Amino acid sequence: MANYTLEEKDSFTVLGIGTELKSDYTDYAGINKEKAAFWEAVKQDGRLDALKAIAENQYIFVVNEAVNNKLMHYAGVMTKASVPGESRLIQFPKGEYLVVKGEGETAEELSNTLTGIAFGQALPEAKEVAYVGGPNAAVEMGERDGAAFGEMWIPVVRK
Repeated sequence: MANYTLEEKDSFTVLGIGTELKSDYTDYAGINKEKAAFWEAVKQDGRLDALKAIAENQYIFVVNEAVNNKLMHYAGVMTKASVPGESRLIQFPKGEYLVVKGEGETAEELSNTLTGIAFGQALPEAKEVAYVGGPNAAVEMGERDGAAFGEMWIPVVRK
């Protein structure tokens, strides 16, 4: 049984830099390989540090969103500023969110663990709500005892 809560959230915007995931949405190994390569690139080339420098808080958003029939994956932060280069303002709606809390040895492990629990266990168990699309995010909130901790936020509607 997955441990999750349903929480009301105000709408918010995340500034993200992203990549299109080319693997089939059922190819978890391929998707995870593409995500890992993307995160390595944004750390190495300074784009992640540029986002962190303009962030309103310490949260790092790992956003997945279908845009124009493409599966997009973003690194993002809450900010009203912008960064040079390709970026996108990602709107998260006001409403109810399924929230799963967790931790991982690394930020990547945290994101993968939260995503797996949220979509593999919590959503199927949450019979009173449904995910109808839109952006979802694993939110890296900080470190505790050497491990990354955070939450998965998935917008849902009542059935």
